[in-house]
Amino acid sequence: MIPLRDDQPTFSTPFVNYFLIVLNVLVFVWELSLGHRALNAFMMQFGVVPHHALAVLTGHSYDPIGTAVVPLFSSLFLHASFLHVGGNMLFLWIFGDNVEDYLGHFTYLVFYLVSGLAAGVTHILLNQASRVPSIGASGAIAGVLGAYFILYPKARVLVWFPPIFFFHVPAWLMLGYWFVINFVSGTATAIAETSQTRGGIAFWAHVGGFVTGVILINVLRERPHRYRYGTW
Repeated sequence: MIPLRDDQPTFSTPFVNYFLIVLNVLVFVWELSLGHRALNAFMMQFGVVPHHALAVLTGHSYDPIGTAVVPLFSSLFLHASFLHVGGNMLFLWIFGDNVEDYLGHFTYLVFYLVSGLAAGVTHILLNQASRVPSIGASGAIAGVLGAYFILYPKARVLVWFPPIFFFHVPAWLMLGYWFVINFVSGTATAIAETSQTRGGIAFWAHVGGFVTGVILINVLRERPHRYRYGTW
């Protein structure tokens, strides 16, 4: 179920959402310029590696605290493939503008980063022995999806069921389905694999980000003068 567009209007220009999309794409283009060995080393340094992060935070490693904290944010702007970055940016493009419109520019940026941070922490806690670096904006974007799920459950989303089917579905159904799939997949992965070898999609980061988005959007206030077009 791939979203293509929604029908929820906005009343301001989503400058921060545009910036995040452009930044992610530029970083990915830069990644393509690196050799295989350099790219792997870069991902190990700036991706979230649960085993290393816990070793640093619990005092079992002499590495600086920054080597555990910085990746929680830097990993949000790294991607492994064209499909990875393209899929993430598609979701951010469709759903992020409405959440930014509701919160305002600065608050939305903070919301995005906090959701990503929570996603990374969730991934670390539920994959403590993993030595595989986790990268991607999907944890932060999951927070955006959680907020959209609460704010605009009745918005209509055009989705594509490959190879040829197109349907309009309510946002609560599309995003609820997305959350359930990630929760079930995370549970199944935890049962099927050991934490030593677990890699691939960070399903629990998605779950943690989504839940964080739901919580935050119920705490944060709507920006003032929201319906006055062009207002910051």
